[in-house]
Amino acid sequence: MKSNHTLIIGGGIIGATLALKLAQAKIPVTLIDAAPERVADDWQKVLSQRDARVYALSLASINLLKEVGAWQKIAQSGRKADYSQMQVWQLNGRGELLFGEQDNTHPQMLGSMVEPLVIEHALWQRLFEDDVSDYLTVIAGQKVTQMDWLGAQHGYRVVLEDGQTIDAALLIGADGRGSFVRKQAGIKLDTLDYNQTAICCAIQTTKPHLATARQAMLPTGTLALLPLADITDEDKARPQHWQSVVWTLPRNQALDLLAEEPRTIADKLAAASNYELGAIEQIESIASFPLAAQQAKSYVADNLVLIGDAAHGVHPLAGQGLNLGMLDVKELFEQLTHDFARSGGTLWGAGQTLRRYERLRRPHNSLMMHSFSALNWLFAGELAQTRPIQQIRSEGMYRVGKIKPLMKLFAKQASGV
Repeated sequence: MKSNHTLIIGGGIIGATLALKLAQAKIPVTLIDAAPERVADDWQKVLSQRDARVYALSLASINLLKEVGAWQKIAQSGRKADYSQMQVWQLNGRGELLFGEQDNTHPQMLGSMVEPLVIEHALWQRLFEDDVSDYLTVIAGQKVTQMDWLGAQHGYRVVLEDGQTIDAALLIGADGRGSFVRKQAGIKLDTLDYNQTAICCAIQTTKPHLATARQAMLPTGTLALLPLADITDEDKARPQHWQSVVWTLPRNQALDLLAEEPRTIADKLAAASNYELGAIEQIESIASFPLAAQQAKSYVADNLVLIGDAAHGVHPLAGQGLNLGMLDVKELFEQLTHDFARSGGTLWGAGQTLRRYERLRRPHNSLMMHSFSALNWLFAGELAQTRPIQQIRSEGMYRVGKIKPLMKLFAKQASGV
């Protein structure tokens, strides 16, 4: 076993991005993903359909994807919707927050909305290209069935379902909210159930989105209207009319609504947004997921570290879940390679390195998680609808919206750069 061999379990966006960063730095890495590898025809089939879900990629996440050579492929595909403004408002009070420059002649990009499979496709293309192949091994369609710690000097031995074993000095869990790695390491979770369900869908509206991401703060929860890329010739002839929707509702109310006909859902959705973008002409890909926040009590153990959703999951209110995971990737890579270089190539994944990563990332992620929870509490639920809370909320939004330097600071924080 190579002394600095790294094993990443989970080949989603977070795991694949880190694998590419390590391979580019000539660090031997193996990436294991339970999902079978898709051939070109499979990718073409899934990408021919519009996905209702999008990730709101910050500038920091875009820069990281550029570094690993994936963003160039996303841009070439045309399957992205850049946005230059973010609008946040409440229906039952005054005040509106508008992020971004209002100079339409030279709009500055705040981020980009990209469908998950579009990002994954770009990353998986990169995983098999010649410039990283000497240092990167990809194993797809195999689940990890066993993890054995062999001591600090040796790291982990992992057993796959086909009986294959792999040894690694450092094991990285990038395997999502239900992380097998986290469970096998005995790391517990702090959880918070919001008793809310998010309905997501794709809609075509009568008014264009004008490269603006919108979020209405409703008494029932948040309603996000996010720009979608135009993928058909018909879309491109009438651009900027497709949006991705994430509509947060109390769980029982969401389940009742999901039982309705699509046309009824579309009409109620348009009414809930106060017809901000007019009527809804088409609705498709209606789905839902329960909302809960969680954070691992520790991000690290001996020879083991968690990143992305395996370490933390936040409310989708601000669309920052993936961006927080990408910042994990950036920080972990920097700490690992810094100590490796400083030690003359002898120190890899040491306890002190992993703990420094945890000290830098866990408090930040925790602050984000609790901030989103507080915002959700401030706008949704019975207490949030009492007159004192409404007045405080309205006055706060109104005053904050008038302070331009503060608004620019918020926008900079959201960009991650």
